[in-house]
Amino acid sequence: MAHSNLHKRKSTLTADGNHAAFKTSRKGSYVETLDRKAEDIFTREEKYSEDGNYNETGDDNNEEKSEGDDDVIEDQQEEGEYLLGDDGPTAVAEDGIHKGLFTKDADEDNKTSTRHFSHGCHLVEGKMNHGMEDYVFAQHRKLNGYDLGLYAIFDGHAGPDVAKYLQNHLFQNILSEPDFWENPVHAVKKACKATDNEILENIADWRGGSTAVVAILINGVKLLVINVGDSRAISCKNGLAKQLTVDHEPEKEKDLVESRGGCVFKRPGDVPRVDGQLAMTRAFGDGKLKEHITAEPDVMIKKIDEDTEFIIFASDGLWKVMTNQEACDCIKDVDDAQKAATKLVKEAKSLGSCDDISCIVVMF
Repeated sequence: MAHSNLHKRKSTLTADGNHAAFKTSRKGSYVETLDRKAEDIFTREEKYSEDGNYNETGDDNNEEKSEGDDDVIEDQQEEGEYLLGDDGPTAVAEDGIHKGLFTKDADEDNKTSTRHFSHGCHLVEGKMNHGMEDYVFAQHRKLNGYDLGLYAIFDGHAGPDVAKYLQNHLFQNILSEPDFWENPVHAVKKACKATDNEILENIADWRGGSTAVVAILINGVKLLVINVGDSRAISCKNGLAKQLTVDHEPEKEKDLVESRGGCVFKRPGDVPRVDGQLAMTRAFGDGKLKEHITAEPDVMIKKIDEDTEFIIFASDGLWKVMTNQEACDCIKDVDDAQKAATKLVKEAKSLGSCDDISCIVVMF
């Protein structure tokens, strides 16, 4: 059943060929419902090129700047407590899931930000001759007195439609859930299922899908990370890479696929695939394989401590050619989030990545 809040969104579409940006207008403070939106832009970069302008993904971040597979083994992975979800592990908050997302670090009376943070993003079309299939969402928003950073990488396959739909609707659906603040893991899982149903019914009932690595940063001190597929989020603490998500690869989740009646096998010269077709076990869309894969997300809620320097979100076009630590080392001396994101994408391209490459960097 399509999500009921989907039709409440009022947006204006500005299109340039297949490249589109969605912009909503300010209707007062964004406090009570998502129908009262802060000014924002939901952007898929127009005409992806190495030298393009990639600043159209949110409000002016100048105000936010401070004044003053083996990677999991090779690099350090962020520890967390995991519970089994419907189809796989779902992390709970370090301080308990039922305490919700309200940060103890913020003043509960005025709920002002406790840390400054800024973001930058960059993406470039690959050489796979299928057109650009990556979409990016990067935006700063105020909600109920809280400063939110909303970030997502959507890496589409077999067409761009699912990634584009996620960029346009997934945050809307998540933040529309009534119990989001009190029980965020349950709300996120419910919103992802509803969004996947919308996609299967209206967008890509048979072919086409997308991964999603999604984050909501609250007052710069608490981070909700949602992952479906093989895009990835990492943080950098004291110069060391910390992986925040687990790549949903067929060999890693073979038991999950087989428990749903599918199989994982590898053709000569190729990577392992679900039913010999899909190189990931979790994705939105992909109706043809839905009985054997899932859109069930992993969810992590963690505190951002003072040692965290930056967070990187990127599609597998970057991670295919760079380890977590190499990505951190690449931008460790860059003090601007936009320049850092651009440098990472260019570096991945120079290392031979032929896939679409998209990246968001959040700096503290």
